[in-house]
Amino acid sequence: MIGQIQRWKDLWQWLPTEGDGGLSSMSDTVPIGDFLTRVVVPIDKARFPLDGLNVIEKITFGGELKIRTPEKKRGYKGPLFRANTGDLLISKIRVAQGSLCIVPSALDHVAVSNEYPVYRPDDSMVNPGFLSLLLRSAQFQCALRSLRSGNTTKARLRPEDFEALPMPLPEPENQRRLVAAYQNAVAKAAKLEAQAQQIERDAQREFEAALGLTPPPNLPKRPFQIARFRDIERWSHEGILQDAINRTVRHESTFDQPTLGEVAQITHGCSHPPSAKPTGLEILRIRAVARGDFHPEERKSIRDTPELRARFDLREGDILMCRTNGTLAYVGMAALVLEDTPNLIFPDKVIRVRLTTPALLPDFLWTLLKSPYMRMKIEANARTAVGNYAIGSSDLAALEVIAPPLEVQKRIAGALRTARDSAAAKRKQAAALRAAAWNDFIAAVFA
Repeated sequence: MIGQIQRWKDLWQWLPTEGDGGLSSMSDTVPIGDFLTRVVVPIDKARFPLDGLNVIEKITFGGELKIRTPEKKRGYKGPLFRANTGDLLISKIRVAQGSLCIVPSALDHVAVSNEYPVYRPDDSMVNPGFLSLLLRSAQFQCALRSLRSGNTTKARLRPEDFEALPMPLPEPENQRRLVAAYQNAVAKAAKLEAQAQQIERDAQREFEAALGLTPPPNLPKRPFQIARFRDIERWSHEGILQDAINRTVRHESTFDQPTLGEVAQITHGCSHPPSAKPTGLEILRIRAVARGDFHPEERKSIRDTPELRARFDLREGDILMCRTNGTLAYVGMAALVLEDTPNLIFPDKVIRVRLTTPALLPDFLWTLLKSPYMRMKIEANARTAVGNYAIGSSDLAALEVIAPPLEVQKRIAGALRTARDSAAAKRKQAAALRAAAWNDFIAAVFA
């Protein structure tokens, strides 16, 4: 026979769901309200001043709890409600996008507005770790999206609908076993990632030691006074400290030390606007180079002319450096072009460094420019204005680089590249462990 839907809000249970297997489960399903109890504890602000409370500002889509700053707490007029460690908080209007979390143990005196219902788990029925994993599953998120009233991304979720939502709930012992298996796999992955990080640190230290470079010291935590008006463009506290340290740090390299301008042609990128229609020529986006590796897939169309192709072409061995960025660590970050790209040019927020001498290998120079020693020099020369950092071609041209014999360049750059490949393999293994652990958890909970 043909079944009949009695209530419109139940329609979601009959529709195809996203994720692996929807809400069908190998375990018994029970309403969330059976193991989560809503608690409403008003806070008397006369007895508990705002200064002593951690007032929630928002919960991100990734489930991170953001607390209001003292400035944002001042003048708050609305009612507040208490939440304890281990309580579940949900956003009425953003829960379907992932705005929900469990109050961490490191946070006390938490206060929420009435836009964040508070639920207290029954520890005899649900394991906190199991609940945390369940909340992040695609199946749970899909079910939440089906419960909202309204037709926008800010559609509200009624607490009573949330509490009636059926969820799989294995026996407590099975929950503990599933959580332990997942956490063990994640711990192994974290160990692999730590090993990868150590491999890279050791290899970088050996690279710099082979060149006679000294690792840059940590920045001192102290105020610094501007003594020269010409330093006004560098009125970044961090940049000024870097510059002061840079003048005192010396290296012991015995190799040639030409400036970058003496060994390379340094060119600013194309300032023409992108084209609304596809053409035969494309231009890189700034994120194609900002993180230190070349991503030619980050591109958009631009007007195609022989002049632009000739002036801003990209060849194998070119080094592209990020000229400006809102994050200091990305300014001057270098990316190596691995092959000729005849239909691709670079934008004005990127600087092209093209070697003019065979005495330096592109791969070595790229590795050198990313080293902590050179990054210290680059960041010390960065200027800041209107919230962005920038470095000019004249600053880069004046940078002293190290030019050892070619055989030394090949050896130490190759050793560092091998170490990075080894680290990447460990990170890939860690990612596979995490993915397998998550898939095992989902498979055990959902059919």
